[in-house]
Amino acid sequence: MSTATTFRLRGPADGTHKVVHESPSPSHLDHGLGVLELGLGNYQAAYQMLQRAAADRSQPDIAVVAADLLEASARCGRKLAAAALLMCLAGTARAAGTPLALGLLARSRALLAGDGLAEDLYLEAITQLERSHDPMQLARGNLLYGEWLRRRRRRRDAREQLRAAQDVFAAAGSSFAERAWAELAATGQTPRKRSVETQNNLTPRERQITRLVAHGATNAETAAKLYISAATVDYHLRSVYRKLGIQSRRQLFHSSSAHA
Repeated sequence: MSTATTFRLRGPADGTHKVVHESPSPSHLDHGLGVLELGLGNYQAAYQMLQRAAADRSQPDIAVVAADLLEASARCGRKLAAAALLMCLAGTARAAGTPLALGLLARSRALLAGDGLAEDLYLEAITQLERSHDPMQLARGNLLYGEWLRRRRRRRDAREQLRAAQDVFAAAGSSFAERAWAELAATGQTPRKRSVETQNNLTPRERQITRLVAHGATNAETAAKLYISAATVDYHLRSVYRKLGIQSRRQLFHSSSAHA
């Protein structure tokens, strides 16, 4: 991607999420599914979907897409692509000056930094994302920092970050919960059992459908992705609505988080 690319960053309060949820474009759907795969640790699949999403520069949340694509690129070993994305993010994040923009920038820089700089950048990212009032992006900062700490054998410090991330992800029904769960287990600690209340008693199939629909997929698109019928998707969605005490896709979006 050219370093001359310009990204725009807007927060969730500007109505962007409403547009994504009510009338998802192909690029919005690619973004949602890409983040889903990113949470599951399927980095190559995430990269391909997020690359398609980033090609649509008209998205009002394109800078968030770019940060997600940068993470997928870094995890796939695409260092040149990740470096180009970082240069794009740097200018727009500093121009925006919001905690979310600066937090995503610091988090992205940390992913590409050497050991001498990475920790300070992760801490900066977490500080900024705490101020952004975006719990999912903060939890993703905790997760990445926890992963970094664990790989440097700082298991006690890693557990603190990973537990914080996993609690948020599990409560939101996010695909990132499984990644945080696995990282916690790798530190030698048995992750907390997720309660019925946290899981809302959803079945595995209901959780799959919830994640896809929350990211903007229609019933037909969800059915195609899971190789089931649209009628089956509708049946499971009605069960999800009942269990979560909600009545609309908009409420489902906020319950599951489109950043999950």
